[in-house]
Amino acid sequence: MHDRIPDPCRLLVVGINPGRLTEEVDAPFAFPGNRFWPALEAAGITPYRVRANEGLSAEDAAMLAERGIGFTNLVNRMTPRASDLSRAELVEGGRRLRDVVVTHRPGALMFAGIGAYRDAFRRPKATRGLQPETIEGVPVWVVGNPSGLNAHETVATLAESYREVWEATARERR
Repeated sequence: MHDRIPDPCRLLVVGINPGRLTEEVDAPFAFPGNRFWPALEAAGITPYRVRANEGLSAEDAAMLAERGIGFTNLVNRMTPRASDLSRAELVEGGRRLRDVVVTHRPGALMFAGIGAYRDAFRRPKATRGLQPETIEGVPVWVVGNPSGLNAHETVATLAESYREVWEATARERR
């Protein structure tokens, strides 16, 4: 999946890496069992549920850009599971992400997955929520991974954390 980053970008969502369907249709969080899009809608961030399993429609892409929501991945290599990535790939992805942040200057970053964040930025004790460190001066939030493989999250818990990030980015823009 290629980066989708509007200008201006209020919130840059950072996935771990693309799965097979995301790669195939070039749309973030495309697998139908992924809870990302239902949680984004439940959080009130999008006015409707994006159905990315066939790719983003022109309407979806325009709505996301208008709202200032962008997407990138820590690692661009497609794998069946994020656990198939090496720590070295995650660290290199962290370096690449710094370049993306410098180029696009998003208002905030939202990482979808704490384990990948910990490995990529060598912060083994990082917890969910707003991080004490920024990336190139940009605030960083870590939220749960929305994959259906993550049994610790529900649409409701994800929506709650997404809403917190979205509301914080509104305050920061004032």
